[in-house]
Amino acid sequence: MTDQQTATLVIRPRRTLIMCSVLAVLLLGVFIVVAVLLRNSHTGVVFEPADQAAMIGIGILLAAGTMLFAMPRVRADADGVEVRNVLATRRFAWTDVLSVSFPDGASWARFELPEDEYFSVMAVQAVDRDRAVAAVRALRRLHRAAHEAA
Repeated sequence: MTDQQTATLVIRPRRTLIMCSVLAVLLLGVFIVVAVLLRNSHTGVVFEPADQAAMIGIGILLAAGTMLFAMPRVRADADGVEVRNVLATRRFAWTDVLSVSFPDGASWARFELPEDEYFSVMAVQAVDRDRAVAAVRALRRLHRAAHEAA
């Protein structure tokens, strides 16, 4: 989780990566099978090779879309924290983060921000259990150290 030379903490979800990878492979496999069997069906509709290619293309797009959910990452150091969720990346200075929390029943951790705002940290997920606990503790240590230094 931590690179000792640069003192950068990098957190990624583990179970989500596994589940998304399995689902992406299954989706792609199903669409390839459907594309291959499309020409051999006797439904009265004539399917061309372009239709088969389109089915495989749809499978590729769905698999890629599924893998987007495996992209969350947190990269934190003494200066601040960069959070990449599914589509957006945002950087916070530790002085802008009031606390790191993981509310009961929540799916992922979050940063409490000024003016009653918060930012979800999808890389720290409840399904990762002990890894999530360790990640929140590490983020809290960095947060505390930054506030003590300020």
